Amino acid sequence: MDHHYDGEENDYMQQEDDWDRDLLLDPAWEKQQRKTFTAWCNSHLRKAGTQIENIEEDFRDGLKLMLLLEVISGERLAKPERGKMRVHKISNVNKALDFIASKGVKLVSIGAEEIVDGNAKMTLGMIWTIILRFAIQDISVEETSAKEGLLLWCQRKTAPYKNVNIQNFHISWKDGLGFCALIHRHRPELIDYGKLRKDDPMTNLNTAFDVAEKYLDIPKMLDAEDIVSTLRPDEKAVMTYVSCYYHAFSGKQKAETAANRICKVLAVNQENEQLMEDYEKLASDLLEWIRRTIPWLENRVPENTMQAMQQKLEDFRDYRRLHKPPKVQEKCQLEINFNTLQTKLRLSNRPAFMPSEGKMVSDIANAWGNLEGAEKGYEEWLLNEIRRLERLDHLAEKFRQKAAIHEAWTEGKEEMLQQRDYEIASLSEIKALLKKHEAFESDLAAHQDRVEQIAAIAQELNELDYYDSPSVNARCQRICDQWDALGALTQKRSEALQRTEKLLETIDQLYLEFAKRAAPFNNWMEGAMEDLQDTFIVHTIEEIQGLSTAHEQFKATLPEADKERQAILGIHNEITKIVQTYHVNMAGTNPYTTINPQEINTKWEKVRQLVPQRDQALIEEHARQQNNERLRRQFANQANVIGPWIQTKMEEIGRISIEMHGTLEDQLNHLRQYEKSIVNYKPKIDQLEGDHQLIQEALIFDNKHTNYTMEHIRVGWEQLLTTIARTINEIENQILTRDAKGISQDQLNEFRASFNHFDRKRTGMMDAEDFRACLISMGYNLGEAEFARIMSIVDPNRMGVVTFQAFIDFMSRETADTDTADQVMASFKVLAGDKNYILADELRRELPPDQAEYCIARMAPYKGPDAVPGALDYMSFSTALYGESDL
Repeated sequence: MDHHYDGEENDYMQQEDDWDRDLLLDPAWEKQQRKTFTAWCNSHLRKAGTQIENIEEDFRDGLKLMLLLEVISGERLAKPERGKMRVHKISNVNKALDFIASKGVKLVSIGAEEIVDGNAKMTLGMIWTIILRFAIQDISVEETSAKEGLLLWCQRKTAPYKNVNIQNFHISWKDGLGFCALIHRHRPELIDYGKLRKDDPMTNLNTAFDVAEKYLDIPKMLDAEDIVSTLRPDEKAVMTYVSCYYHAFSGKQKAETAANRICKVLAVNQENEQLMEDYEKLASDLLEWIRRTIPWLENRVPENTMQAMQQKLEDFRDYRRLHKPPKVQEKCQLEINFNTLQTKLRLSNRPAFMPSEGKMVSDIANAWGNLEGAEKGYEEWLLNEIRRLERLDHLAEKFRQKAAIHEAWTEGKEEMLQQRDYEIASLSEIKALLKKHEAFESDLAAHQDRVEQIAAIAQELNELDYYDSPSVNARCQRICDQWDALGALTQKRSEALQRTEKLLETIDQLYLEFAKRAAPFNNWMEGAMEDLQDTFIVHTIEEIQGLSTAHEQFKATLPEADKERQAILGIHNEITKIVQTYHVNMAGTNPYTTINPQEINTKWEKVRQLVPQRDQALIEEHARQQNNERLRRQFANQANVIGPWIQTKMEEIGRISIEMHGTLEDQLNHLRQYEKSIVNYKPKIDQLEGDHQLIQEALIFDNKHTNYTMEHIRVGWEQLLTTIARTINEIENQILTRDAKGISQDQLNEFRASFNHFDRKRTGMMDAEDFRACLISMGYNLGEAEFARIMSIVDPNRMGVVTFQAFIDFMSRETADTDTADQVMASFKVLAGDKNYILADELRRELPPDQAEYCIARMAPYKGPDAVPGALDYMSFSTALYGESDL
């Protein structure tokens, strides 16, 4: 029957891995386990007088396995089967496995058949389970058990050995010092531990194994060479071997424990007695200290100074910091000792301790409570006193600061408020003083809080019994009295400033009214004086009459003006009355004007003087204008006759020159008769010139009685003389042209008829367009260039018009045979002896002197190849004579 036990692991198994078959694959570990487990089994089997040689063979029938379990457990197992058959062996092994399971051991995959079959891995796993349960599970050290307990036991026992550090059951034991340390700790005489070296593990291991076997009856379960040569010794083998150390030394520990128990009982009694004595003494000392300290803490006599109170506080702090802490410790220790003593007495089955009368823990607690009550009250009192003194010091300092600030602020204020500077101030200065005073009043009101604070602080200092209250009160009284005085002075000055301001404002209003009325009145007087003295220029009786009328109107306003003057002077008198009545110091003059009453009166008198002077000037001017009017009428009467006469004569001359009545000689005679009659009219022009001179001397510049001025008459007269002379000349020229060109009278009449027809504006001249129309009517085919050429002949001065004379010249040139430039050039060539040039001497010899000089002056030097010095170019000169080139 196979056994597979599942279930919860026991505590001793929780930190132990299940048997790991893979570990047994390592031959070194298997060898170590085989040797160790065999030795361990034999250490128990020998007590029954037997042993095993081969662990996997000798347990196959289950008999020695059951025997081993009986030896190590001290219990009887079921009766074994004695048969040799396999079934008997399996039955015995199952009995053993059942027993192991009954002890709460968890067996995993370990079956009886495998043990019977001699499976080494299973057999070793089973033995390890037995070792764990019976050799290791019950080990308990400081609340740890099994493997952890064993490890902790090893650590505790080897702790004094600095070169030993047990952290596990494999490599921590490789140097052998751990085994030696365990032996030396319990049996120091067996090993000279000081001679052992960490770098000699073989010696250390063999020493421990030999001593344990010889003196501790622990067989050699490990091989030193195997442990050294293996990188990580088998943990199960080492645990098994170390557990033997634990069990070997536990027997000795029991004997030590018995002796210790006796010593412990005696020590407890002795310690209890000592604790009782200590308690009694400590309680007495503590109660005595409390008795002495409480009166000191209950002392409530205050100090007057902060320094003294701070010293008390410092003493109290020393008490709290230096004196009380040891007593607190003593009290605490006393209570601890009492509780410890009572606990020890109770645990050792002894009667409870009863302290002496009055030294009970409750008595000490009551006394301590009284101490702390007094201490708390003392501390509160100290702090309150310090706060009070601190408050007093703070208030006193605050009082001094605020008082000093206030006194500094008030310094000089009374003198300032008592000034009478407003008596000599102007209105603007008074207003500035009022603004300044208002600012001061605001400042004063702002300082009201400080005065109230000062009084409140003084009151609080009195209430808190400040030691220097008398001086504080005296200073506070001075400040309050001064404050009241400042308030009264401020009110008084404010009233004075306001009263002065009203007076000055009244005067200022009067000044302003005076200025407003005096300025226009002054301007009126100045304007009147200017007008009365103004030199007038008039040209007509109407203008002088207008001035006279305006002057009369001005004189009519003088009574009203005089009333305004008196009103303005009345304003000034009112100002003077106010100044005299209220004794106002009027610094300066009227700020709104520079005009004063004296100036007004002076100008008024001047106006009054100028009025009659103006009257006389207007009368004289009126007489002069009457004389001027007479001169105008005299001139106009003549001019209105002469002007039309001249115009009539001009028109008549025009008609004579245009109309074709009779021959040119008849027209010439008629015109000369007109000329004679015009010349005979000259005395009337001269008489008009005389009248005009009188008008100019009288500075008369216009004349409404005539449209003719002397200039018009002169121009007309000069035009008349010029026209008659020019017309006579034109007729004479026409006669010359007629005779020179052989033009008949009929042709001339025809030329005049054509000219008059195209003189559409009847000006005696044709403009360019009229002349073009005339030419076209006569059959000329004109292009622009041809017309321009003709215009250059008839209008050489480019005036844009064609006169009748120019027209006759043109027409005669077009219809008659006349001299040409070539003919003149041929004539000069004859004089020059057939040369291409002419000399000055030749000209002077052949021509009259003036004409010879005329030619010499205008002829250019000859430039031809046959030229000689002084040669003149008569060819270009001849061309120029006929306008074909510039001279």
